[in-house]
Amino acid sequence: MDKVACRTPAEGRDGITNIPAWKFDVVRGAILGALECGPILYKDLNAAVQARLDDQTLADLGKLGWHVVTVKLEMEVRGEIARLDVKGPQQIKAV
Repeated sequence: MDKVACRTPAEGRDGITNIPAWKFDVVRGAILGALECGPILYKDLNAAVQARLDDQTLADLGKLGWHVVTVKLEMEVRGEIARLDVKGPQQIKAV
């Protein structure tokens, strides 16, 4: 089974989490889909991803919130998404 090494953009944190490639691809696609209309509040990201996945995929994924955070951080490292530099709640956008 292919795995994707997911990193974090935080300085001083060197940990890598390996997740199955199909899970990474599914969650990544849903995150990008959620950002098609513009930036989104981080607190709304789980619901936006969940709305884009069918019940069987959600069941196969397991803990959705954990996967969303893990994939989101790797996407930040890759430069696919970025946090907006604004006051208040964290917002993310596609790059």
